[in-house]
Amino acid sequence: MMDIMQAVRERHSVRAYLDKPLRKEDVAALEEAIGQCNGESGLSMQLVANEPKAFGGMMAKYGKFSGVRNYIAVVGDKNDADLEEKSGYYGERLVLLSQQLGLNTCWVGMTFKKVPDAYCVNPGQKLVIVVSLGFGETQGKGHPVKEPEEVSPDVAQAPDWFRRGVECALLAPTAMNQQKFTLRYEHGRVAAKAGRGFFSKVDLGIVKYHFELGARPENVSWA
Repeated sequence: MMDIMQAVRERHSVRAYLDKPLRKEDVAALEEAIGQCNGESGLSMQLVANEPKAFGGMMAKYGKFSGVRNYIAVVGDKNDADLEEKSGYYGERLVLLSQQLGLNTCWVGMTFKKVPDAYCVNPGQKLVIVVSLGFGETQGKGHPVKEPEEVSPDVAQAPDWFRRGVECALLAPTAMNQQKFTLRYEHGRVAAKAGRGFFSKVDLGIVKYHFELGARPENVSWA
């Protein structure tokens, strides 16, 4: 299995998938990771396999999705103030694991149909977002990335681990690839702020996970 930093570099959003089922070992690895993430976060993320309805309508075609039969439903407590950020942070853990397993993914906020009988949303919970999953027709392609100074103006004065974190954060997927976030070094701690827009808090969770990966072996303390 590829190194996680290789997964960070090689992960690109993929919207078109081959008609090829997930392997049993991939399902097992994802189910185990989902259980761990749910246990840590309080989320109720679920793997949905061989379910074509969510991406079978006009919304999916508008989003240029095709062949999607597998996805991760990110579900959580709608009264949790950190729900969106947790969804991004722990969902990205599964995205990068999928890349390590040789699978392709794409975060999907709106261009899919909700299929209530395919996953469980208990009273008091909500479906935040989904992640399409499978064997892509291609490996996707990169998108323009901002310079570190554009999201962290004082990065040059910060420690090396902080710059590594910023550079890795810039490889994180964000809504419309707009990278609307800022990162600041504050006396040994890291302050992260979401920009405005749809799913900006989900983006922030994704960015935080990437930052922690890039900053290793430093243990990041968030302000």
